Amino acid sequence: MLLADVVAASHTASATRSRLAKTAAVADALRSAGPDDAATVAAYLSGVLPQRRIGVSWRGLSTLPEPAAEPSVTVAEVDEALTTIGHIGGAGSGATRAAAVVELFERLTADEQVYLRALVTGQVRQGALDGVMLAAIASASEVPEAEVRRAVMLAGHTGPVAAAALAGGSAALAEIGLEVGRPVRPMLAASAPDVEAAWEQVAPGDGSAFVDGKLDGIRLQAHRDGDEVRLFTRSLDDITDRLPEVVEAVLALPARRLVIDGEAIALDDAGRPRPFQETASRTMSSTGVDELRAAVPVTPYFFDLLHVDGEDLLDLPATERFDRLAGLVPEPWQVPRTLAPSASEAAEFFHRLVAEGHEGVVVKTPSAPYAAGRRGAGWVKVKPRHTLDLVVLAVEWGSGRREGWLSNIHLGARDPETGGFVMLGKTFKGMTDEVLTWQTARFLELETSRKGHVVHVRPEQVVEIAFDGIQTSSRYPGGMALRFARVLRYRDDKTAEEADTVATVRSLRG
Repeated sequence: MLLADVVAASHTASATRSRLAKTAAVADALRSAGPDDAATVAAYLSGVLPQRRIGVSWRGLSTLPEPAAEPSVTVAEVDEALTTIGHIGGAGSGATRAAAVVELFERLTADEQVYLRALVTGQVRQGALDGVMLAAIASASEVPEAEVRRAVMLAGHTGPVAAAALAGGSAALAEIGLEVGRPVRPMLAASAPDVEAAWEQVAPGDGSAFVDGKLDGIRLQAHRDGDEVRLFTRSLDDITDRLPEVVEAVLALPARRLVIDGEAIALDDAGRPRPFQETASRTMSSTGVDELRAAVPVTPYFFDLLHVDGEDLLDLPATERFDRLAGLVPEPWQVPRTLAPSASEAAEFFHRLVAEGHEGVVVKTPSAPYAAGRRGAGWVKVKPRHTLDLVVLAVEWGSGRREGWLSNIHLGARDPETGGFVMLGKTFKGMTDEVLTWQTARFLELETSRKGHVVHVRPEQVVEIAFDGIQTSSRYPGGMALRFARVLRYRDDKTAEEADTVATVRSLRG
């Protein structure tokens, strides 16, 4: 399949707001790709590289060679070239990598150059996110979407599932199971403004519900196979070598093979959570691990069990999974949890945990299976203040005392329909000098263009924003603006696709 065919499909999907039309365009491309190219095409049309990073920045692609007159380069050739570029290292690697980039791009037409540059720099926004891609795979392979969703949940990524579905249909998808050592997509929680609203979603009527402490740590999925342990973040990155104390804890559990879900968090001497940035520092680099461990030790807290000694537990109700977890994990490593018979008792638990310094609670349906990769009604989180995880779209140079720093950030909520972001306002509040120094360096790395004092950036960096309310505004395209928005922290543990949506913002407006 030619790269030009992928570019055409992307343009078709970009040109419409209709989810059905986007799905049809992506499905047609997957059919044309066939099993051999489907994995790569699915990744490209989802806006990601299979290689994730290849060491080429926006600046490295700011000037492109003269384009080819006619399309001739296949998807497989592009994928191979990008893999080669990503493996270039050693002395003189910068010049070698730049030459390889020129060699690839001079074979592409102008449209292909623009598309591949956007893909490499994370700026493809044709809206083929998970919902569209899952439906497109189902349509192209003529299998039920539920089977595709489950396979993606277990495989972690859409590419391998697209290839399997086109090659063997339902039978091939059925062979994709949970594998110890390969991360599954984590189950996510919806949001509610208070415990009572969460209770109505999870346990309406006279039912009961589990209430878990929501810890301000790093989400971890631990896999153990004998004496080997691997740790994955919520974005499926492997950080095993950065948390040796968590590896030791998993090896101490009485099971030879397991997959367990939890958090890692740094605590002070009194057992209260330390600032999130200190916990996050443990996942940023594999260098200086011993020094960081001594300065910022982390404690694991586990809250769900997905597999143990050959038995998959994903489809069991939460009650059974949690019972099995309690029999496996020592109490000090279990997340604070209660089975509340009423919303009032759930609220009491919430207030106690917040007083202890935790972030809030997650209210969970006792009968719910582990719905990996989905943000559904089975889990609903509640925090004591209004917060949103938004994406930084641009930054303004500061003035006065902040001159020389990038200061005022432009905030966007994710729009699943378009694959883009809707601006909700700006803020420079809540930033210490340390934060200003960090974000100046960070956003210059993500810079795509400048206009006056505004630096436009790739929409990758997630920031947690506190606010006092949401008001109607004609200034922004979404018709909404945040009141008194302020920065709580930058979320390097989340990707832009995990940011809150415009629909979530509207639901909080009431």
